[in-house]
Amino acid sequence: MTIRTKIISIAAVSGGGKTTITKKLGLKLKNSKELFFDDYDFEDSPEDLINWVKEGADYNLWNLDPLLSDIDFLINSKEVPSYILLDYPFAYKNDKMKKLIDLSIYIDTPLDVAMARRLIRDYKNNSITEIHNDLNFYLNNGRIAYLEMETTIKPNSDTVIDGTFSPDKIVKLIIKEIRDRGL
Repeated sequence: MTIRTKIISIAAVSGGGKTTITKKLGLKLKNSKELFFDDYDFEDSPEDLINWVKEGADYNLWNLDPLLSDIDFLINSKEVPSYILLDYPFAYKNDKMKKLIDLSIYIDTPLDVAMARRLIRDYKNNSITEIHNDLNFYLNNGRIAYLEMETTIKPNSDTVIDGTFSPDKIVKLIIKEIRDRGL
């Protein structure tokens, strides 16, 4: 009997915990593989995220073929994983990807917490001017992309989990959701 690979996507705003949770979940779920959206170069996809959001955020404009190819490779490999865990920000909004996802999780991290995490993560050795410039960009332009996640991706997910919980608690809640759904 062949068991079909279950694909679980983890979405959140930048700094919301996608990567941390995907990695920790991979350590807890036996026979799982993780794929990270930021590891890919999506050619023929929107280059200016702010304009993309302002023009309606059509998620089908993203050419996800490199990620889809890796998923296909894993599903058809000799050692098929039980789970593929996607650090992936779009939930079910891309038509090609939505056919593959079995469970979409949204980590609902307050924007101030996500921003603080991102600044700590990304600016360990940078000047205060660089941090100031990033905050200015966020206030004048980037916030629209964060709000897009909250208004479009969050309600398009199967489960929403509080992003202020500890990573271990979030992983436990996801595992419970997986079991409750028979995945």
